[in-house]
Amino acid sequence: MKENYFLKFEKAISTIVDILLALLIIVVVIVMGEGIFNIILHVIPLNNVSELTLLIEEIATLFILLEVILMLLRYIKEGHHIPVRYLILISITAILRELLLAHGNGANSLLLSISILVLVAVLFLLEKVKAFHKGEK
Repeated sequence: MKENYFLKFEKAISTIVDILLALLIIVVVIVMGEGIFNIILHVIPLNNVSELTLLIEEIATLFILLEVILMLLRYIKEGHHIPVRYLILISITAILRELLLAHGNGANSLLLSISILVLVAVLFLLEKVKAFHKGEK
């Protein structure tokens, strides 16, 4: 009897989480639409270099938002499980955005590049481990 209540509660929580994630996806899509509108309205003429920087910033932000949407959709599709691979890819995209827009010193750029290298190495190792486990079956 208690298991039945638990299953109903679990299903209700899962449904609520799915609805909230759908709302989050809608909000992210609206923000992406606003970013595209800003690109078309303010940046496309490219009158000076600062507008080019703004264009790069907006495009990089759109890529990050797209990655977030794909991750949320994958989360729902795979039964409320986020593969680590997607989190690493979003991290790499965010670091690349920072690296493209950073006008700081060389040490900061070097540290950002090293962090990307570490994340790519982690991705490589995860793929090797996954391939190793598939070979055992």
